[in-house]
Amino acid sequence: MAINLQKGQRIDLTKSNPGLSKLLVGLGWDPVQSGGGGFFGSLFGGGSAPNIDCDASVLMLGENDKLQNNNNVVYFGNLKSKCSSVQHSGDNLTGAGDGDDEQILVDLSKVPANVHKLVFVVTIYDAVKRRQHFGMIRNAFIRIVNHTNQQELLHYNLSDDYSGKTALIAGEIYRNGNEWKFGAVGNGTNSTGLSEVVRSYS
Repeated sequence: MAINLQKGQRIDLTKSNPGLSKLLVGLGWDPVQSGGGGFFGSLFGGGSAPNIDCDASVLMLGENDKLQNNNNVVYFGNLKSKCSSVQHSGDNLTGAGDGDDEQILVDLSKVPANVHKLVFVVTIYDAVKRRQHFGMIRNAFIRIVNHTNQQELLHYNLSDDYSGKTALIAGEIYRNGNEWKFGAVGNGTNSTGLSEVVRSYS
């Protein structure tokens, strides 16, 4: 049974799951239905939401929460870290359908010793040009699954009002001594794209 987290909660990953190393991190979201007579209009095709292309990315941070080089950013343009510890499933352009929209595989045993934290970020592609923001997104979540047995360990629904925000720091996996923990962050920012998020950690 997965543990449902609230914003700001931090929880052990490996301490309570000895031997855990391969994780599937699932991120999902849905576009808000708009126009066409409200709920029933959207049910019967009266209005559809704008096509919002959300992108999940991982920043592999060193000490002091700093990014050591741009190769430590895993996203749709760089699907695998050099150390092979983080691998992205690829870009989902619409967010349509149930379940995870994008997935990231993490092998904790392969994360280099100089990487202390993995930060999971969701941005909107071309947000400024398309005049889109996370107030147009609902049902956003991040979840952690034991990839070996497919058991969902943690689930965090990002339920804040993110109107006007163009980037979300969803959660983070970080070292705590010899163990790994997960933090439910859920912070929205006004970064206009992934490159601006990256600069804030440089």
